[in-house]
Amino acid sequence: MIDNRLRHLTGLRRMMLLLSATALLALSLAVPALAQLKGDWVVFAQCQVKNPEVTLCIHATNTGGELQIGKVTIPINKAITFQGGSIEDPNTGQEKFVGAYNGETLSKTPLSVPGGLAAVVDPTGLPKGPHEVYEKLITEGITGVTATIELVGNPGISLANLLQEQDVALELPIRVKLSNPFLGEECYIGSQANPVTLALTTGTTGPPKPNKPISGTAGTLSFEDASQILVIAGYRLVDNAFSAPGAAGCGGIYSAFIDPAVNAGVGLPSAAGHNTAVLSGTMQVAAASDVINQMK
Repeated sequence: MIDNRLRHLTGLRRMMLLLSATALLALSLAVPALAQLKGDWVVFAQCQVKNPEVTLCIHATNTGGELQIGKVTIPINKAITFQGGSIEDPNTGQEKFVGAYNGETLSKTPLSVPGGLAAVVDPTGLPKGPHEVYEKLITEGITGVTATIELVGNPGISLANLLQEQDVALELPIRVKLSNPFLGEECYIGSQANPVTLALTTGTTGPPKPNKPISGTAGTLSFEDASQILVIAGYRLVDNAFSAPGAAGCGGIYSAFIDPAVNAGVGLPSAAGHNTAVLSGTMQVAAASDVINQMK
């Protein structure tokens, strides 16, 4: 029974009944306001169902895991939302992700960095002025640092790989914003031109040394709302084969001094085999046509 529902809901090759493009286009012409979604369907409010090519709506809430870059490990202990939709190529089965209607595909959730400023900045090589500011913040206890994971490109997705626990299920090109008064407003690890690219899998990784293979899981499958919403609960997406560039833009006009201090503190740039990302949570998936029907 689950396999039959997957054919309808997931858009996966050999696992879905192809939806009629003509029917979807007709429905999309009369789509009411997204705010009319209710109950379990509210999570799909930002799925771009007016695009007749979108076949699936996706909403994931990541509530666990960690992002370890160099010498710093950031626990994911606040909800990070990932939402949008996907288009499947009927000939190849490949999926293309379509971002959220409001642009908030990945929520910008500040995460606390254990150890704060002392863990992120090595003040050893700072000149007198920035060093005095650093020491003042330490003395006054203004040491908290947050890390915010931000998308800098379109994600890649394969629900087939996620469910089959093989290869890359979710690719996220990101940058990590580090925030503290000492670091300023433009302190980033990664950029649009040089992102930190997470190639996350529910299978087993094959990282370079010294990292060792780790495994994810697709979790458990269930259905809600008359079996129209697929719930993937307890998934674990992992990647420990990515690299991270040096920090840039830290400290504003003093970035020439503070960037190297952040790089020394965090251990950047950090080569592949020295970093790990783990995301765990719950994902909900529904056919775009079912979401449209809920808007009537």
